[in-house]
Amino acid sequence: MAADLQAKYSKLAQEYSKLRAQNQVLKKAVVDEQANSASLKEQVKQRDQSLRKVEQEMDSLSFRNQQLAKRVELLQEELAASEAKGRKSKHRGDSPSQQGLQAQIVFDEDLQKKIQENERLHIQFFEADEQHRRQEAELRARLQELERDAEQHQAVVDGLTQKYMETIEKLQSDKARLELKSQTLEREAKECRLRTEECQQQLRKYQTELNRQLEQSSSVILEKVPFNDTKYSDYNTLNVPPHNRRHQLKARDVAGQALAFVQDLVAALLNFHSYTEQRIHIYPLDSSIEPVSALNQKFSHYLHENAAYVRPLEDGLLQLHQSITEDTVTTLETVGKLNEFSDHFTSYTRFLQKILPYQLKSLEEECEAPLCTAALTSKNRELQSDMKKVTSVFEKLQTYISLLALPSVRPDALPQSSSTAVFTQVAACLHGLQDAMKEMFKHYSQKATLEQELPTVTQKLSTTNECLLSSLGSLTSCTGKIATFFSNNLDFFVSSAGYGPRGGTGSLNPLQAESMLGNKKQAAAYMRVIRKPRPESVPYAEALTNRRVLTSSTESREGLTQQVQQSQEKIARLEQEKEHWLLEAQLGRVRLEKENQRITELEAQLAAALGGGPAPQPVPQEGSPATPGQEEAESEERGAGKEPIQTTSLVGMLTVAPNSEDVGDEQSREQLIKSHYMARVGELTTQLQVSDSKAVHFHAECRALAKRLALAEKSRETLTEEVKLANQNISRLQDELATTKRSYEDQLSMMSDHLCSMNETLSKQREEIDTLKLGGKGNSKKNKGR
Repeated sequence: MAADLQAKYSKLAQEYSKLRAQNQVLKKAVVDEQANSASLKEQVKQRDQSLRKVEQEMDSLSFRNQQLAKRVELLQEELAASEAKGRKSKHRGDSPSQQGLQAQIVFDEDLQKKIQENERLHIQFFEADEQHRRQEAELRARLQELERDAEQHQAVVDGLTQKYMETIEKLQSDKARLELKSQTLEREAKECRLRTEECQQQLRKYQTELNRQLEQSSSVILEKVPFNDTKYSDYNTLNVPPHNRRHQLKARDVAGQALAFVQDLVAALLNFHSYTEQRIHIYPLDSSIEPVSALNQKFSHYLHENAAYVRPLEDGLLQLHQSITEDTVTTLETVGKLNEFSDHFTSYTRFLQKILPYQLKSLEEECEAPLCTAALTSKNRELQSDMKKVTSVFEKLQTYISLLALPSVRPDALPQSSSTAVFTQVAACLHGLQDAMKEMFKHYSQKATLEQELPTVTQKLSTTNECLLSSLGSLTSCTGKIATFFSNNLDFFVSSAGYGPRGGTGSLNPLQAESMLGNKKQAAAYMRVIRKPRPESVPYAEALTNRRVLTSSTESREGLTQQVQQSQEKIARLEQEKEHWLLEAQLGRVRLEKENQRITELEAQLAAALGGGPAPQPVPQEGSPATPGQEEAESEERGAGKEPIQTTSLVGMLTVAPNSEDVGDEQSREQLIKSHYMARVGELTTQLQVSDSKAVHFHAECRALAKRLALAEKSRETLTEEVKLANQNISRLQDELATTKRSYEDQLSMMSDHLCSMNETLSKQREEIDTLKLGGKGNSKKNKGR
């Protein structure tokens, strides 16, 4: 935490130094601009002074101009007066006129000079005025620009000053907060040190206790345990590991889902290969009109064998699903059927590799057809790349599936970490297969649309293209479902099953799994045996007490008399119960006969529904029970053969000693009576249980037959629907066949008409050629005659 605070402080100091340097630069710029503004103001003052001087000069020039104008007026007046005088004194003599003329010439020259000087001054004044106005405008524009710059700089300075003040306030608040936080952290550090010391003390105490327990356990193991069976792998395989029933159920469910998806994939692949074979017999050459090329014949022969490579995929996965049961162990090491599925997938991949060159060459032949446009050629190129991509994806899948099947042959070939990576790559390959199928479906649909626009397209080719597109759509959806299913269950595939030898070392192989399952079954049978309820027994102290009581003559006689009375009452009650159960047995027999009759009727109905199967055999009835005399004789024989024991029965409490000479007649008679009635009660109970079980069994059979009858009805309905669909398909195919026949007949008639017209055209052309030849011969003869 202190390092983080120091880093924050250093970062804030760097930012502050940067801002401070920027502030100095901005202050210097403001000072420079202020000095520049002062110099400009001085220049403006100088310009104003020069302007005032020029205005003064202008005023003096205008004053002198006014004086000169007055003087010119005076001179003009004097000139007019002199002219008037000259006219008067013309005849007076020539000398005064010459003097006047000379004076006039002098005035004219002086006036001309003044006028020129005045013009020059006006020009200078105008130029000085224009220059002054221009300089004044420039200086005013520059002054406004400098004032705007000064305002902007001042705004920037104000913003930076406010930002610096906010930053300083923020830094001060951060500093105060960090100081509080540092104080809090110091207190927490002190508390943590105290807790650490306490934990260290507890750790030392626990280590001491664990060391003591370890020494005690080690001594017990050394003294009591003969050997460690988990140390040796051969002995460890005989141990029964924990059975993960939930994992088994999940594995069977996942295998069932995968089987359904693979069945759909197999159906789609069969349709795709079959329709591809049908297409090469139609386009670019129709096999019914002219023979196809040798390449397409070979390609068709290979495609005709596709079922031999595709069907085993479904069979292999079905066997894999059947091998996964609730009582088996499902890991990569024990699933042997996965290797068979891998072999089938490898054979199908080789089949794809074998037909790939023929597919590419067949598409090249389509490109070389005369009616193949540039768009169709580009689509065929794209389909070639798609087929290469699909084959490469299947090759990758075959490689990864072979890796997953390898542990069933060699258990140590693939560790857990590598299997996780392999499952991840399988999921990626499945998504890649889905993308490749999407691209192929898109390009093939575009190709079918372009072929539909050709003038020579037939109904058979259009139908085949539609079937191919539907099979490709099924392949796209199946691969998408498989990829989604595998991605959703990737965690289950990657997770460990929990099986393995005790101790967590090594892995299971098939032989070890088989021996482990045998040991598991034996352990389960043993647990079922030892869980049987123990028979009730008399406590030993009570038995001794009863023996003492019975050995005394008086008390034993009274006790025997009471027991005999109780036994007689129980015998009477049991006889009543016997009669009751005999009546119940008769009723049960009647019910059984009714149920048998009903079962025979249901079986007859089921046989009629299924189409006349063999009539079911009647259920054999059990033999009649033995007669009471036979039961008594058997019970007496069993009672005579038994050894005397100490027990407490329904008749009473009786202590029976072993056979000796001291045994009296009363004890033997008591034993015989007790054995007889106990045997009778046991036989009656057994008969009752047997009759109940038979009744339940027959009831269950009746329910099962009823369910079978309902299923048969459902299957009959489904078969009826399938027959209807088949009839509809037959009628549709017949219509298509009739339509195809009509189209072929129309095409043949059109071709025959076209052939007739071509023959007529050819005959006309031959006649024209003969006519031209004859004309050419006649012209050549005329030329020779000339």
